[in-house]
Parts: sequence; C-alpha cells; structure tokens
Amino acid sequence: MKIRIKFAKQGAMKFIGHLDVMRYFQKAIRRADVDIRYSEGFSPHQIMSFAAPLGVGLTSNGEYLDIDVHSTGSSLEMVDRLNKAMVDGFQILSYRRLPEEAKNAMSLVEAADYTLVFRDGYEPEDIEEFFQSLKSFYDQESIVVTKKTKKGERELDLKPLIYKMKWGEVQRESGKPCIFMRVSTGSSDNLKPEMVMEACFQFMGKELQPFTFQVQREEVYGPDFVPLEDFGAEIEAEEVSNEMCI
Repeated sequence: MKIRIKFAKQGAMKFIGHLDVMRYFQKAIRRADVDIRYSEGFSPHQIMSFAAPLGVGLTSNGEYLDIDVHSTGSSLEMVDRLNKAMVDGFQILSYRRLPEEAKNAMSLVEAADYTLVFRDGYEPEDIEEFFQSLKSFYDQESIVVTKKTKKGERELDLKPLIYKMKWGEVQRESGKPCIFMRVSTGSSDNLKPEMVMEACFQFMGKELQPFTFQVQREEVYGPDFVPLEDFGAEIEAEEVSNEMCI
C-alpha cells in the first residue's frame, strides 16, 4: 500500500540537511509503530522517498515523502501517531493513500510555491518603492541571466520558469509583507527563488547580500499544478475496519 505524507519543517529544523532529515524520519516511523515495508536482500531498508530536497536554512509548509506499508490506520489516527513521535519543528500535515499505479513524488515534481521575507536588518528603507521596482523587473518580456554549470556558463531566460509572482501580502508566520513566487522545480528546470531575487537586485543596480531573505516553501506541485497531496485520498476509519474484517 502506497502512502504519501505531507509535513512542515520550521524553527531550528531548517538547519538540518536532507540526509539527516531522512535518517530522522526513519527513526520517527519506527517510534510511531508504522507498519512500513522493507526492501529485500542482505541490507533491508525502509521503502521511503522524498519529493524534492529542501535547502539548508529554508523552512517549509509543504514537504512530502512516500512510503510503502503492509497495513495502516486511518489518516486521522496516523497523523496523530506520527506527530507524537515528532520533535519541535516537524509537523505531519496529512497522510493519504495513493493508487497502486501512482508514480513516486520525486518523479512528479514540476513546480513549487515560495514566500520570501526580508530578515531583520535587511529591509529596504522604502518597501513600497522596492515592490514597484520588483514589478518593473517582473514585467520584462525576458529575464536573461548567466548560469554557472559543471560544463561552464550558459545564458538562461528565467521568465518562462516563473509561473506566478506577487508581493505585498503579509506572511502568516512572520507578520511581514512577503514576495510570493511559483517557479519551475524538478530534475529538468529547477529554479531557486534566490536566483530570481539575485537577478532582480542586479536589475535594480544593487548587489544581493547573503542571508537577505528568509525563504519558505509553501507547496510542491505535479503536472498541471496539482498539489502532490491531491494525488492521494484520505483513509477513513471505517475503511480500516472493513479491511481488517476481510
């Protein structure tokens, strides 16, 4: 049985790298007594995969991992059991059953939403003037940057990779006006929000200082901008009871 779990990563957990997050969830799954499947062979490991690794220093309200289980409780029960095994900074948001033919989350990823807020001490003197310059930047027909790769440098137009961008709304967590962007994400065209803002500051004739923004991922999407969560369905308690009776 395939399961997709959505979780948030906040607070001090933003400093934990992807490999350590994987190890942590392996232990948390055991503590929560999830009936997870293991691979076969000489070195069995939990069947688990994450959608899109999150960079160190970023927070998130929309992280995903897929697991395979032999049996399960209801979505409500499993969210509660897993949250009791979580440390501060991790929160399980949903637990859904996937169709057996479903692809894993990593292979589906095509886009992601981010919000960015200025860290304390990095705010512009006039935030409205900054947002007006941001609008002029985004209104360009093309946003060409030079991207460094393993093979050298190449020009890249960021505009087709920015699906949506807006600014001025207040972010719930910080209470500050934020920049929202939906950008291409995944194995083929993976655009980091920091690259967009670096290009924006160059457009303004300024240099983007390190740690200017706190970046938060809000959601991850598959094809047609369908949230990865929506590929699964809630498991009701009566479904679990019926399966146990079979």
